[in-house]
Amino acid sequence: LALARWIPADTAQVRWILAPRWRVPHPAVARMEALRTPDGCFVDLPDFPFRPRYYASSRFATVLGPLRFHYLDEGPVDAAETLLLLHGEPSWCYLYRHMLPPLVAAGYRCIAPDLIGFGRSDKPIDPAEYSYAAHLAWLRDFVEGVDIRGATLVLQDWGGLLGL
Repeated sequence: LALARWIPADTAQVRWILAPRWRVPHPAVARMEALRTPDGCFVDLPDFPFRPRYYASSRFATVLGPLRFHYLDEGPVDAAETLLLLHGEPSWCYLYRHMLPPLVAAGYRCIAPDLIGFGRSDKPIDPAEYSYAAHLAWLRDFVEGVDIRGATLVLQDWGGLLGL
């Protein structure tokens, strides 16, 4: 793994420096530039009646504010079992639109986030922000922030690599 060290940049911030391929975002890093797809772009999607929910990260910041994750949370909050459905590339939670209704009808709570860079979640502009380590850190922040515990994973493509 890459070696890391703290380097003071100025009195206002500290930068976390890693070898370029293993760069991990850190809360003290200057806010990253990101895009946010307007909700209007998702109006009247076929077979997608789900209400959007957003988790605003307390660990990662963008010029738009806290890094924002979109996710679906369907089914009873007190369900006996929670399913965490992670999509791959180039998809988003829309992938699970036909699976959610029968899973919820069977009594499951289903949480399906859009990974950062996909769907309604924020999209960092700099391609260097998109590393495996960054996706793991973002996903961990989401899971801890939404307080998902003891979930069964439903994984597809990159969602499998990140979820395991």
